[in-house]
Amino acid sequence: MKNVTEVTSFLLKGFTDNLELQIILFFLFLAIYLFTLIGNLGLIVLVIGDCRLHSPMYYFLSVLSSVDACYSSVVTPKMLVDLMSKNKAISSLECAAQVFLAVTFGTTECFLLAAMACDRYVAVYTSSVFRQHGTQSHVPLTTASCVGGVLHASVHTVATFSLSFCASNEIRHVFCDIPPLLAISCSDTHTNQLLLFYFAGSIEIVTVLTVLISYGFILLANLRMPSAVGRRKVFSTCGSHLTGVSICHGIVLFMYVRPSSNYATDHDMIVSIIYSIVIPMLNPIIYSLRNKDVKEAMKRVLKKISKNVGENTSHKQDKIDTVMHLLNL
Repeated sequence: MKNVTEVTSFLLKGFTDNLELQIILFFLFLAIYLFTLIGNLGLIVLVIGDCRLHSPMYYFLSVLSSVDACYSSVVTPKMLVDLMSKNKAISSLECAAQVFLAVTFGTTECFLLAAMACDRYVAVYTSSVFRQHGTQSHVPLTTASCVGGVLHASVHTVATFSLSFCASNEIRHVFCDIPPLLAISCSDTHTNQLLLFYFAGSIEIVTVLTVLISYGFILLANLRMPSAVGRRKVFSTCGSHLTGVSICHGIVLFMYVRPSSNYATDHDMIVSIIYSIVIPMLNPIIYSLRNKDVKEAMKRVLKKISKNVGENTSHKQDKIDTVMHLLNL
């Protein structure tokens, strides 16, 4: 008998029913969300507006910021509404859309991090002539990352919502995610668990190996550099990337690449929130504030803004002085 979704909506149980704690969490996650949007969108505007940042590395950073902003927007607004509402229901269609978009952006980010490692390898190992004429590879790499994310999300979304949810519609989570949905299904989820394990595991193996191999070659090249300043620059540029990769892939491995187990635990919920809400906030800090070029671009923008404000203030003061002079006459 074909499995079909027999419920029209789900109930997101969330963290707690304590009203005071919900209010605290609302303002906490609202602050994180606003910081995420400001940080990521600000980095995108900075890269687009500063011609000195028009290079493949910063192109990847701007795309990564777009993915982070979208990923956070898939999860956080609904969670904020639920924290201040008694009705925490979400329709099956909205739940499917949330799963699809979350997996799409999460997988795309993993592929993008691997693509960024390849770009760093090219930047360190190749000549300046090759870098000038071979920078168009970042476009197909980004496109492939997005396509891979969509395909991966399509497989899991179709497989998950082909199950039957007749026993319960209460999801022990703050948003729709695959593991808690499998935990409340009354169908046989063995195939879904295998899909999750092998697909996510394969993506992790490919992307992590790409990063490790790329940075292995970068390390070898760095050790051969005669200039200590050059070595420090390479380590500074690559160190932030490795930090982001370690956090991202570590949480993905914990959440999805594991055998059948109890998915609906509070611990898993906290970890998934860190991955979907906190990491998109941290990425602009990791990749921007530790990057000399980005900090210099930010200083130029701030100086330009302060200069314009000063000119406007001076212009207004001249008008005031003129008016006062006429009044005195």
